[in-house]
Amino acid sequence: MSAFEDEDVSIGTRAEASPKPPDDSAQVSSYGKKAVVASSLGYAMDGFDLLILGFALSAISAELHLGHTQAGSLATITLFGAVLGGVVFGMLADRFGRVKMLTYSVVFFAVFTGLTAVATGFTEIAVFRFLAGVGIGGEFGIGMTLAAESWPARKRARATAMVGLGWQAGVLLAALVSAPVLTHWGWRGLFLIGAVPAVVAIVFRSRLHEPDTFTQFKDAQQGRPQKVPLKLLVADSRTTRATIGVLVLTTVQNFGYYGIMIWLPTYLEDRFGYSLTKSSAWTAVTVVGMAIGVLLFGQLADRLGRRKAFWIFQCGAAVSVLAYSQLVSPWALMIGGAIMGAFANGMIGGYGVLMAELYPTAVRSTAQNILFNVGRAIGGLAPVVVALVASSLGLGTAIGMLAVIYVLDMAAMLLIPDRQAEQLD
Repeated sequence: MSAFEDEDVSIGTRAEASPKPPDDSAQVSSYGKKAVVASSLGYAMDGFDLLILGFALSAISAELHLGHTQAGSLATITLFGAVLGGVVFGMLADRFGRVKMLTYSVVFFAVFTGLTAVATGFTEIAVFRFLAGVGIGGEFGIGMTLAAESWPARKRARATAMVGLGWQAGVLLAALVSAPVLTHWGWRGLFLIGAVPAVVAIVFRSRLHEPDTFTQFKDAQQGRPQKVPLKLLVADSRTTRATIGVLVLTTVQNFGYYGIMIWLPTYLEDRFGYSLTKSSAWTAVTVVGMAIGVLLFGQLADRLGRRKAFWIFQCGAAVSVLAYSQLVSPWALMIGGAIMGAFANGMIGGYGVLMAELYPTAVRSTAQNILFNVGRAIGGLAPVVVALVASSLGLGTAIGMLAVIYVLDMAAMLLIPDRQAEQLD
């Protein structure tokens, strides 16, 4: 019986029933590889967009006469848009298809990122950033769902980790090109580059069909009411606890990430006098550390289980973030930044596999997008919170205080069952 027919399907009832046998196949299909590449490219453009905003904040503030709080709020406004986009595109993906809606979300995001370049005041740029965020909101959950549904169970965490790696690739690209583009074409040139993903998305859309998991589910639903039962996210007490746990995880992930990455270039410039070029290079090393952490997490999650992998990385994040805030040597900052990046953001692909295994096909993309983007919206307050704390205690102290949130993260894992290598419902 499908999830649409029986909306009592939940984490609790699945845990009590006999578990489905794990998928023993370890062979990744050609389609699976293409699905991961397509999902990674979409997510890469999100990472590129949000980091160029960090590098461009000073120039935007100077030209548009924005204060620190207004400038910091631009990232928060973008992430609020992502919540709306996550809900809308997630529900549409569960109804009309993962590949189709992934394409539309990329195009939507690219158009409004490009329009950011023509903004002439705070109101205009805030509107464009919100609408770009709507597109951004669709890409995480749909891409993670597409990857999870396309790979064998025993390698599922590695698939979603590679999608998460796309974000790091986009962030690394932003770190490398921001300084020269800002120097020669200004901040508006940076955002014009963001319109490129629309072309890439259309090309990849033409080469991918929907995953078998989704098409088989839709075939079984022929003639039945087409709706997405959102109450599956809180179907019973066990499912509700898991949903709360995931919300804590995604909030901490995004709060830590944006609190660090949006202000890291400014921190290096203000405290240590780094030039824009040097600040970009040090930030790039941090991003490389993040990429290594993402790959390592995917391997550990498939071998040790989801919960153990998260605990290792959450503990490492708490320690490394606190340690980084105390460093003063240039080489220590470079190495420490890479280590901090590996632990603080290595978990990004893990949320995709965790949610894919917790929720059924009927609501999988919706769950991914709602839970991640609500966490992203709350976490999006980090740039403003860090700015407020920094005004009293200094930016280094504000960044160091982020270590506390990862302790909460570790406790939240107790609410979430580990469904490693089980077949998707």
